[in-house]
Amino acid sequence: MTSRELVVKTLNHQPVARTPRDVWLTPPLEAQRPDDVAEIAARFPGDVAWVEARPAAPRRAAAKPAREGAIVDAWGCTWLPAKPGQMDEIVAPPLSEAAKLAAFEPPAEAVEASRFAKLGKAGEAASRFLLARSDVRPFERLQGLRGTKAAVMDLARDTKEIRRLLAKVHETNCRELELWGRSDVDGVAIRDIWGVDGALHVAPAMWREIFKPLYRDYCRILHEHDKFVFFLSGGNISDVLSDLVKIEVDAVHSQWSAMHLDRLAKRFRGRITFWGGLDRPEALGRGPDEIRQSVQRVRQALDFGAGGVIAQCRWDPETPIQAVVAFCEQWLAPLPMHST
Repeated sequence: MTSRELVVKTLNHQPVARTPRDVWLTPPLEAQRPDDVAEIAARFPGDVAWVEARPAAPRRAAAKPAREGAIVDAWGCTWLPAKPGQMDEIVAPPLSEAAKLAAFEPPAEAVEASRFAKLGKAGEAASRFLLARSDVRPFERLQGLRGTKAAVMDLARDTKEIRRLLAKVHETNCRELELWGRSDVDGVAIRDIWGVDGALHVAPAMWREIFKPLYRDYCRILHEHDKFVFFLSGGNISDVLSDLVKIEVDAVHSQWSAMHLDRLAKRFRGRITFWGGLDRPEALGRGPDEIRQSVQRVRQALDFGAGGVIAQCRWDPETPIQAVVAFCEQWLAPLPMHST
């Protein structure tokens, strides 16, 4: 069975011989420790291959980011990359002045068809599940353009200006997903960090009224093209997880440690794929025994050998290779006994 077949069966909640792996490598790690990366790739080959379609030269990007380490994207938004499960820090939002909203238009290069047409399955990636890292993130995009406080206030006031801006963002997002749909990828990841301080950034009612219809459109577009939908968030999103299930998101990654994993497993096991591998992300920075225990708790709740789980961890430069080995080995250990 190829890696792609393994992931597809997992997403379809069918019995699998083992849980698929998705180890996220950070760029500094690949540059600083290529031998360790090569060893893990040889011993525990990844089942998911990530692809991107970035503009070659974003015309809206500033000549120089406002802060060292920040990234300016094609929309003119400046982001300072954050830790896993947290939202990137927003620097100098281009639409901080409300008067600029009416004239704003999304960048044409965000949906240049030529960037997506070149992506395909070749070489090593041909046997793996090809997952696209999209730029579709409506809530984060509003914050990147307006600033977090202004965006949340605009949404609370339900201003015409913010609705028009969101409609433009949504239209561009739909066009991007149509292009991904015509490509050779197997699935598309949508990233919007919603959880903060144990709850959502906005009230669940507002989320359902304003954002749920957008995500429903994204799922419809991708499913019409026979693509799987992955949703990457952070924090506690238990208030809207049932909504993500109803609009047919296929896999969700979030901060499961911020939620009651056993309760979520009882409600949603078999209905959505849990994309994660530790009940406490910080465990990966500790000893092998604690890592194995963290993985075991997740498997005890979720892993019944019937799919629905993708073992994921992020590998940072400060994380020793022994930690990643312990993580991968524990996912290959015999399944724990279950009462149901």
